[in-house]
Amino acid sequence: MKKWEENVRRVVPYTPGEQPNQPDMIKLNTNENPYPPAPGVREALAALHTEELRLYPDPAADELVTAVAESYGVKKDQVFVGVGSDDVLAMCFLTFFNGDRPILFPDITYSFYDVWAELFRIPYERPALDSNFHIRKEDYFRENGGIIFPNPNAPTGVELPLCEIQEILEHNRDVVVIVDEAYVDFGAQSVLPLIEKYDNLLVVQTFSKSRSLAGMRIGMAFGNPALIRYLNDVKYSFNSYTMDRTVLAAGAASVKDQEYFEKTCRKIIETREWTKRELRDLGFCFEDSMANFIFATHESCPAEELFQALRSRHIYVRYFPKGRTFNHLRITIGTQQEMETLIAFLKEYLGQRQI
Repeated sequence: MKKWEENVRRVVPYTPGEQPNQPDMIKLNTNENPYPPAPGVREALAALHTEELRLYPDPAADELVTAVAESYGVKKDQVFVGVGSDDVLAMCFLTFFNGDRPILFPDITYSFYDVWAELFRIPYERPALDSNFHIRKEDYFRENGGIIFPNPNAPTGVELPLCEIQEILEHNRDVVVIVDEAYVDFGAQSVLPLIEKYDNLLVVQTFSKSRSLAGMRIGMAFGNPALIRYLNDVKYSFNSYTMDRTVLAAGAASVKDQEYFEKTCRKIIETREWTKRELRDLGFCFEDSMANFIFATHESCPAEELFQALRSRHIYVRYFPKGRTFNHLRITIGTQQEMETLIAFLKEYLGQRQI
């Protein structure tokens, strides 16, 4: 080891989903939305004047913050925006998780949480989900330095009922509790109304899934004004201009088109429910997903085998080979046609395997 390497901050990095580029592929591995963004996004981007790109964007992102506040029925000082929910969540870790006690998040959850904890030197513990991949609320009724969990959880898709989240909040008045709602728009119940009751609650959402803007990187957090001020203080100490002009324009246009947003979410939910029925008929088992994916295992065919078989046909799903998830596949919900192609292949493959 070279001398300078002694001072390098080392972490095991997050592994993002594969981004294949096959002309005939069906991409069901990164929970992207299969439908295009709202029509107004195209119009907003077309209206941008390239000569203005020489100027810095608005550091307060006021256009986007205003649109979000109006759409969600909150005040502007209750909204924070960032470069995707990953950026927002990283800012939350950096801002609020600075105590000596460990923060808590599930053992099977979004795998960026432990990366940020390691990166920022935050002590943490990971209470285990139960045998059905459900969060046990009682595991969070103890001293800690903060709490974060997705709802619905990822990669399981399981929703924690609002009443149980409220119990967690009641037992944790003295630490910040973050509910990561990346997938909430696909049928789960948001805890957003609770920010008026709990001044330590942050609700984080993203434009990447339900609003079809994964390529734009837009995330947001909702909370009481004090929490938002603290987040902005850290953001301005780190990078004042986190969101560029194209992103601000696209995000504002997207959030204003509620009708298109609801229509797209409805289509994904309908296709998800159809896919659940088909997968069950093929011998797959899974908890009831309220996200835009299904976390499934087959009764007789190993997940790794199915993963490789699908991949050979350029159908990409996500496989998590370690720990308790080793025999599960996470299957993103695509268009109805894409899911019909997936089911047709599985019928063929599993049928041949039984011969």
